[in-house]
Amino acid sequence: MTETPAPSSTAADSGPAAVEAPPLAPDGAPLCYVVDEEPSIRHFLSLVLHGAGVDTVEFPDGAAMRKAVEARAPALIFHNISLESADAIESVIALGKMRYRGAIQLMSTRGAAVLEHVKGIGAQHKLQMMPILKKPFETDTILKIIQELKLGMPPAVAARLELDDCINNKWIEFWYQPKIALRKKRLAGAEAYARVRHPQHGVVLAGAFTANASEAATLKLSELALENALKTSAHFSKLGVNLRIAVNIPVPALVKLPVEEIVKKYHPANEKWPGLIIDLPEEQIVTDLALASELRKKFERHNVWLALDNFGRAYSALAKVEELPFEELKLDRAFVADCGTDKVNAPLCKTVIDLAHNFGRYVVAAGIEKAADALALVSMGCDYGQGFLLGQPMPEERFVSLLRQRAATQGRNLDSASSEGEKQPA
Repeated sequence: MTETPAPSSTAADSGPAAVEAPPLAPDGAPLCYVVDEEPSIRHFLSLVLHGAGVDTVEFPDGAAMRKAVEARAPALIFHNISLESADAIESVIALGKMRYRGAIQLMSTRGAAVLEHVKGIGAQHKLQMMPILKKPFETDTILKIIQELKLGMPPAVAARLELDDCINNKWIEFWYQPKIALRKKRLAGAEAYARVRHPQHGVVLAGAFTANASEAATLKLSELALENALKTSAHFSKLGVNLRIAVNIPVPALVKLPVEEIVKKYHPANEKWPGLIIDLPEEQIVTDLALASELRKKFERHNVWLALDNFGRAYSALAKVEELPFEELKLDRAFVADCGTDKVNAPLCKTVIDLAHNFGRYVVAAGIEKAADALALVSMGCDYGQGFLLGQPMPEERFVSLLRQRAATQGRNLDSASSEGEKQPA
């Protein structure tokens, strides 16, 4: 699935209050405390920060956060200023008395004068106060704050690399983006994206090393992606988390891969394994539905299913078929963008959703960037969503950290986190 840029508003998610100290990933990531009475804001910030390599603990008010700081001081605190600013002021004064040396990022929907007043109190107590942040804010605003403070992972860089070199030097790794059940607001799966961790350039996005790749190199990358997705499923399964992972494979590579043998070798030895999704680009498969049906019949006995990626323009090709060989239709982000307000995109999204449901299939909206679009998709009956609004791609260890943080936030062990995954019938 095509990756998405940063969103333009906060997430419309909800969830329970936080605990004080969830277990963190073993990679020694920096820690951030998030204080806001709105669960949606806390979860939105946590998703963005986790994706950037920063662990989080969420708090519904400053009192709980102040107690936690006494046990462990974070590198950064996002603190909301509510209608009653007394809680934020009390936090700033308390942090000053503790000689807290991390950064403080105030945020609020209130006027600039109130924010400046609280910030001024922090400055008087010699605290590191960041420039005030007005709600709503964009994901890239948060990322800029993290980059300025030099926390978490460095941003991906623009570079041109040869895929053969990346494979031969073992620079390839796979990151995972959360897939959310929109109505229940629960984690339902993940999608794998290839990255290169270059010794000089750092993290490099797929477009920099796949653009002019040879057929042989693309085939090898597809094989690595399939193996990694299965190994990651096995890893999650051992942690008690059963999520269906999606992996992108071009059709020319898929027909040459020994998919069945790879699945037999690497799939989790767990009867609860929900299977694997293989995303096929619309333009490569929609004109050969006979091949899609053949592949579906071939793979389904191994709990491997097909999804039609970047779907929307070829709607008419599927409208008259008797059987849909795809488990999921993934709405192209071009149609998802502004579907809450756009008079063209909104009815198209609804038509695709109805088509999939008529066949007993699912719809995934790609590239969700705005809360208004997420709400519109829920009202249309869309099943799942992905995009920077709901979580950006992150390394496997960061994804595990997110699972741990969410499990602890809800007062559960990670072993019980699998209840968050949506059951998807084959």
